[in-house]
Amino acid sequence: MQFHHHGYVSEEPKRLPASGIDRPDDLPDEMDVLIVGTGPAGMTAAAQLSMFPEVHTRIVERRPSRLEIGQADGIQSRSVETFEAFGFANEIMDEAFHLTEMSFWNPDPDAPENIVRTARPVDDEHGISEFPHLIVNQARVLDYFARYMEHSPSRMTPDYGWEFVGLTVSDGPCGPDDYPVSVELRRTVPGEEHTRTVRARYVVGCDGARSGVRESIGRTLSGKQANHAWGVMDVVADTDFPDIRTKCAIHSKAGSILHIPREGGYLFRMYVDLGEVADDDNHEVRNTPIDVIIAKANEIVHPYHVTVKDVAWHSIYEVGHRLVDGFDDAVVVADDGSAASWDTAPRVFLAGDACHTHSAKAGQGMNVSIQDGFNIGWKLGHVASGLAPEELLRTYHSERYPAASNLIDFDREWSTLMATPPKELEDPHAVEKYYLAAEEFAAGFMTDYDESMITADDRHQGLASGFPVGRRFKSHPAMRRCDANRRHIGHQHSADGRWRIYVFADSPAPGEESMLGVWADWMQNSPESPVRRRTPDGRDDDTLFDIKVIYQQNHHDFELFDAPEVFFPRVGPFHLQNWENVWSALGDDDIFEARGVSRDGAVVVVRPDQYVSAVLPLDDTRALGEYFARVMG
Repeated sequence: MQFHHHGYVSEEPKRLPASGIDRPDDLPDEMDVLIVGTGPAGMTAAAQLSMFPEVHTRIVERRPSRLEIGQADGIQSRSVETFEAFGFANEIMDEAFHLTEMSFWNPDPDAPENIVRTARPVDDEHGISEFPHLIVNQARVLDYFARYMEHSPSRMTPDYGWEFVGLTVSDGPCGPDDYPVSVELRRTVPGEEHTRTVRARYVVGCDGARSGVRESIGRTLSGKQANHAWGVMDVVADTDFPDIRTKCAIHSKAGSILHIPREGGYLFRMYVDLGEVADDDNHEVRNTPIDVIIAKANEIVHPYHVTVKDVAWHSIYEVGHRLVDGFDDAVVVADDGSAASWDTAPRVFLAGDACHTHSAKAGQGMNVSIQDGFNIGWKLGHVASGLAPEELLRTYHSERYPAASNLIDFDREWSTLMATPPKELEDPHAVEKYYLAAEEFAAGFMTDYDESMITADDRHQGLASGFPVGRRFKSHPAMRRCDANRRHIGHQHSADGRWRIYVFADSPAPGEESMLGVWADWMQNSPESPVRRRTPDGRDDDTLFDIKVIYQQNHHDFELFDAPEVFFPRVGPFHLQNWENVWSALGDDDIFEARGVSRDGAVVVVRPDQYVSAVLPLDDTRALGEYFARVMG
């Protein structure tokens, strides 16, 4: 990471200099963005918006303080990539449990009353990410996002003890001085109970499956209702089950268990199949005692035993798969779920469980919610700060609705397989086969955004086939020229709200006449360059765009300052050059070869939430200028 460019730093370097508008300690009457709920979606959106210090964002939560016991615990590789952008991937990996393989247990053909291990596939057989699959308490994830917010230039912290009551949206403009969304809040702190109304330009409802924000804007969840119950418990226990520290899918004559080892070495979680729920149950199954769940678990793992010593947390949930009909208050949705039109510019958005509900067994809820928050966070930051037109906000529904729909379909198949008795499965290995086939989707890497104002067409995809337009930027190692440090280039992408432009040089050596040199001169000097057109006066050269060059030559074959000036932006009050934007391909692991990048060069544009927006030729600067003119207005 970089610091000292604002002056010598001897304390926490991740604590950035405070800047932006003044923020009162108490919840104000007016704000640009109000986020309701401090779950994964809300905290991710708030953390991203905290990097826009000129945008007044507040996040409210009805609880009196931080979450202590989180229900979600599975962290997919895509989320760990996201944590890297927010600066805490290494810390959370140190404390998390790492899933490296999964065991599948089924009835013993010779003694069906017993279970036997039938498969042990590795967790990421194909190396789809350099990041691991983790298990860690949701509360810790939220703590790290809270720290990022607190260390940001805006010094944002949650406003605890405020419960959402309702909202209304007025017609009219939504300029910097207009606050069309009126929100009624109730103070929940004992002795301070009262209601008040605040006004906002935009509201993001991250308030869970029973979302009051969703109800206030007339959106509904639809889909299959719950008909199967599972008991979930976090426990410490004595046991002779040999895979107690391995993730397991267990099928037996008595039912099914999804077993998840937890961080810390002793704790584990079991999702225990409680069977079908009668239509007239009226949620009575939710009163199932913990002793019944423990007894059922022991029936399923026979001939092994689990003697529970302490229960940290337990609950009952009924599996249902439901999807909201719109991710904002203005979209008019066609019968197939696509966005047909918008009546007005959207003002209120939904994210996380307010949009999609499903089982917990696929480890998707927190992960997909994080991507919801990341998506809406940077878009609101750009629009509310005047960097982009309001039209950008319409892409939130268009992108996240299909992603949530695919999640529902995946989870329905997976949870149905987990709940199907072994004798009813046509293939006794159906569960493990499905798990392996769906690995890339489950890890969070199959999201593919369609062409839109921020996602270009794929006509030039052949120039960089390993960076598919609409998919997340898949990192690869390269050599940083200034200090000869081998690093994953994508890991330099911090969640600071900036666009990334990766410029893959053509074959001439640095300093020689090349298409790259022409491109760099245009980006540095042309009035059509997005850097020249969009960078605010008096701000750092790289305020909006982080531009890196990757040369084909070995880093010893050229000098650092052979690279063009545009790759040395001046930053900070001392107007210092940033020397870390010049990179070189590795001879033993060439990024050009690994990611299918043309030796004639290519420009890969990556948006603030790490998704590839465009692949363009080096010699088509007009297309790059037109792209950002469309995106930024």
